Amino acid sequence: MALWFMVLLALFAIGESQSTTSFNQTDLQAAMTDMRSRSYFGFVILLKILNSQPNSLQNNDLTFLMPNDEELSHFSIALDQLHDFILSHSIPTPLLLSHLLHFPNGSVVPSSVPSRVISITNSGRTGLFVNNARIVTPNVCQSSSIRCHGISAALTFDNMVRFHRAPEPKNHPPMNSNVPNASTSVKKMSMQPLQ
Repeated sequence: MALWFMVLLALFAIGESQSTTSFNQTDLQAAMTDMRSRSYFGFVILLKILNSQPNSLQNNDLTFLMPNDEELSHFSIALDQLHDFILSHSIPTPLLLSHLLHFPNGSVVPSSVPSRVISITNSGRTGLFVNNARIVTPNVCQSSSIRCHGISAALTFDNMVRFHRAPEPKNHPPMNSNVPNASTSVKKMSMQPLQ
């Protein structure tokens, strides 16, 4: 009797995990349909390649920042770098343009790659910038929980602040642990979508 109960429990768990996966896949498919409708075919192809690899896209609560096809055609991406490229072009929370416009000028938010951050600059008449790229097609994804915006260039991160803890200097007392580090402060600020 205990064995039968364990088999039923295992089947229930497998069914639950498959329904969760299909829901996430449905959400991603809806987002890719929206991307295709606005001619972001190259980004859709990269998402399909990445999604074919196991455990590559685990979170559907994302905002993708999508370079257009012409920009992608000039950019070299090795297959082993695709995961980092796509995730560095995403913010790990769904944000509409109206949310991004409420961030203070110069805000820094984490990308989905922990060591890379995205700076938000509102230049008024010239537009909203994320790092080196201007948002040119806002709110592309409307049919799923995934949000996406077209940008004018692939993001660069060369001179950007990176969130990681520097080693403590030797023979010096440790820093005050009551002072929050920049990573914690930014994550608290940036991960709260505005209502």
